[in-house]
Amino acid sequence: MKNLLIIGWRTLTKPSGYYSLGALVIGGFIAGIIFWGGFNTALEITNTEEFCISCHEMENNVYEELKTTIHFSNRSGVRATCPDCHVPHNWTSKIARKMQASKEVWGMIFGTINTREKFLVHRRRLAENEWRRLKANDSLECRNCHNFDYMDFTQQSERAAYQHSTALASGEKTCIDCHKGIAHQLPDMKGVEGW
Repeated sequence: MKNLLIIGWRTLTKPSGYYSLGALVIGGFIAGIIFWGGFNTALEITNTEEFCISCHEMENNVYEELKTTIHFSNRSGVRATCPDCHVPHNWTSKIARKMQASKEVWGMIFGTINTREKFLVHRRRLAENEWRRLKANDSLECRNCHNFDYMDFTQQSERAAYQHSTALASGEKTCIDCHKGIAHQLPDMKGVEGW
């Protein structure tokens, strides 16, 4: 056992050309911490409303619409920001969403949606992508704030209470099935079933 420890120590301290293995491991560990810190900081910066509306495509279109909704201003003062609804909270889903959103940046870079008119041409496709994402994850971002277990059906309209206690409770539907357009204007819905 003593020989193994001596061999192990020599391996860690023996020069490997220029640096000892121990120095390389410690240096790699420190570099990893710096990389992770920088990566996480960049991730958090891109997860702010200020970042989301930093391009005029978002600020002049969907952000202006959000400002007129209950998710922006309400009696309780609780406000949803862009990442609250469009970025999952758990880390792996957040990374996947960020990668997906990086494709959307091309629309800004190449001018695909740089005017209101161009944005409106692509609006339905963009909305349907988001609705599909929310449907697939059972409206997780909605549920991060709206907890079904604590809904007071007596405070809801008769129709809402019925839908929440049946279709939502059974899993037949999820939030986005009924609440499209809750925070942004709907695109042209011609040809969409139920509209």
